[in-house]
Amino acid sequence: MLNKIILASKSKVRKEILDKHNIKNDVVPSNVDEDVVKISLLKERASPEIISKNLAELKANKVSLKKVDQIVLGADSVIDLEGELISKPENREEAMTILKKLNGKTHHLISSVCISKNGTMIWNYTDKAELTMKNLSNEELKTYLSQISDEKLYAYNVYQIEGDGRNLFDSIKGDENTIMGLPVAKIKEYISSL
Repeated sequence: MLNKIILASKSKVRKEILDKHNIKNDVVPSNVDEDVVKISLLKERASPEIISKNLAELKANKVSLKKVDQIVLGADSVIDLEGELISKPENREEAMTILKKLNGKTHHLISSVCISKNGTMIWNYTDKAELTMKNLSNEELKTYLSQISDEKLYAYNVYQIEGDGRNLFDSIKGDENTIMGLPVAKIKEYISSL
């Protein structure tokens, strides 16, 4: 039985999900330059799903090269709006632009996870949730953004589904943990087989 995994992420949310599900973990951020990877993959016309999978694998493999014989979990989440990759905002202006793009539309949130050992992927999984945002006025969007701290805004993409962000949506189909960035049920299933 596996007694601990390495989380190749500095995401507090992902750590909280693992802790909540009693999966012992140590955090070792991968420090992968995601923007460089995304730009390269977008040039090759990779889909948002492929980008998410590649980033999760890259993060897990990079950390697992340093952590010999240990199980390393990498993860990545992206928004797919009709084939367009939407990344986390760098500032509040970008967050507003993203919210306007998603406004009144259905998009998919894709979360990919990868488990690696000694620099090689040994398991991966990708899950998708479908979210339909209400049609909100610019004032409503501004009000929503003004109520979110910077830390939460940059940690949860542009909406915090387990908080006020839920009110932005008409419909949410999918696993809440997937939306928060870690499809933990499948991870538990896999590590229990180790």
